[in-house]
Amino acid sequence: MRYYGKRYAKTHAFLIRRSYEFIDENMLKTIKSLGTVSRAEFLLPNLGSLIMGLAWGATHSTSIGDLVVMIILSFAIINVSSAIGAQANTLSDRKLDSKDERKKQLVEATNSFGANRLKKVLIIEFALTLILVFLFMLIQQKPILLILWIVGICLGCAYSLPPIRLKSRSWLAPISVILVLAVFPVLFAYYTFTTEMNPFFLLSLTGLALTVYGVIIPTEIRDYFGDKAMDIETMTVRLGLVKASLLGIVLLTTGAILTGTAFFLEWAYGHHSWLSVFLLAIPVTFIFVLGKFKKLHSLSKELASSKNQASVAENIVSLSTHNPQWIMLVTQTYSIMSIILLMSKFLL
Repeated sequence: MRYYGKRYAKTHAFLIRRSYEFIDENMLKTIKSLGTVSRAEFLLPNLGSLIMGLAWGATHSTSIGDLVVMIILSFAIINVSSAIGAQANTLSDRKLDSKDERKKQLVEATNSFGANRLKKVLIIEFALTLILVFLFMLIQQKPILLILWIVGICLGCAYSLPPIRLKSRSWLAPISVILVLAVFPVLFAYYTFTTEMNPFFLLSLTGLALTVYGVIIPTEIRDYFGDKAMDIETMTVRLGLVKASLLGIVLLTTGAILTGTAFFLEWAYGHHSWLSVFLLAIPVTFIFVLGKFKKLHSLSKELASSKNQASVAENIVSLSTHNPQWIMLVTQTYSIMSIILLMSKFLL
């Protein structure tokens, strides 16, 4: 009897341990799938938006404790809002993405998590974030925060969801992308810390907006052949590869000039002109990225006259898939400039 009792106890303990391991594995798989669907890679760009808004909006009058609380709440709201937009985009493009081998991981994550389950999560996230923003607005006594969030989240969902689906409406697509990815997140972070409007900040925000769409164009170039085959009229499909890649070069260059000028004027106005030496990082970064854009432009022109168009098209797609690295370089350079601006306000 003792033998069977011990054997039963061991078997029972083993089953319990395996059950916990199974639950942990399923939970980790679920979290990973949700992170993929919510585009966890947007975390760093969102952090850049927060840093830029903080750097331009923060003042000496804000206590460290209040500053930390505002940073945490603002960053949480920006990230969850970004996740909501990404999830809406995933749901609306599910069938389309299933035909694209490059988006296989995204489709698999959606199927693993469950489309119906994702819809429920999206609704819950929206409701909870709305409550959080409303309370945040009351605490800060800034109605502009609620207005910015409502307009931004509605525009982000309208970008993907039918019947509006701005992403397939040519020129409305880049405008909505610029507003959702650059303007509204930075404005929300900025107004979290101040109520005043700095003209130099507006100049930097304009530069950022142009830069953001400039670095997104290679993503559209990567999807150009698939979008064109499926009659999806993005701006790049409408313009063609040559004009689109040239537009990317123009937007990147103009955006860098405006942003660099904004930082220079802010430091000059604050009697810290010597900090402008750090702005050399902007041309160094952009010369590298622009070199990649010029290569895309050359390949695009070659495509029209090449006899081996399939090979050239493959080179275009292969080069443009490195775009996330270029985006990272650009956004991190702007973030570094913003950190230096923030330090100049509190330490100098």
